[in-house]
Amino acid sequence: MQELERQLLADFNICFSDSSLLETAFTHTSYANEHRLLNISHNERLEFLGDAVLQLLISQYLFSRYPKKAEGELSKRRSMIVREESLAGFSRQCGFERFVKLGKGEEKSGGRNRDTILGDLFEAFLGALFLDQGLETVSTFLDQVMIPQVEKGNFERVKDYKTGLQELLQTQGDVLIDYRVVAESGPAHNKCFEVAIFVNEKEISRGSGKSKKLAEQAAAKEALNRFQ
Repeated sequence: MQELERQLLADFNICFSDSSLLETAFTHTSYANEHRLLNISHNERLEFLGDAVLQLLISQYLFSRYPKKAEGELSKRRSMIVREESLAGFSRQCGFERFVKLGKGEEKSGGRNRDTILGDLFEAFLGALFLDQGLETVSTFLDQVMIPQVEKGNFERVKDYKTGLQELLQTQGDVLIDYRVVAESGPAHNKCFEVAIFVNEKEISRGSGKSKKLAEQAAAKEALNRFQ
């Protein structure tokens, strides 16, 4: 954690008063479960809090930035910014993937680069930062990390993988594309869905996400990667 603390200070001028909050934010459930006797806290509760803080600050930014946009357009823009894949990208931008504590199984399966884990990690960090230093500091951090990307219009070009997959498959004639939820895991406030895509009743790919829509997009992205 000391290296992470040095990086946060150098890159963002952030110094945690309560280092245990930072450590909890970077502790995945798989690590905590493998060390149950040590009674280690994991980051799910901080993720829950960070998600709420992020939604508030991005909503406030969009409300001020686009005074003539309707509610539906603002909601669409917000969903593009705070979606799992985007948040994972911000974690990578900050170098957070190097510091997350994972269980051995999760580490071996490539969890350190998984969008679900890195997106949750970013939200957990925001939750920890909010508890340690308040809303203004979180807002300043987002102004450094997220807002410049928004201003560049990067999130106005987010791909709709489902539409892309449909267009690709239909070049081969009429096909039946069916998205099915095949698994759910996690507590009620932090569900993870796994969706499988069936084309003419044959499974072609799977994807996971914090909502059914995100899982569908992840599955469609995986299918496109295979076909292209």
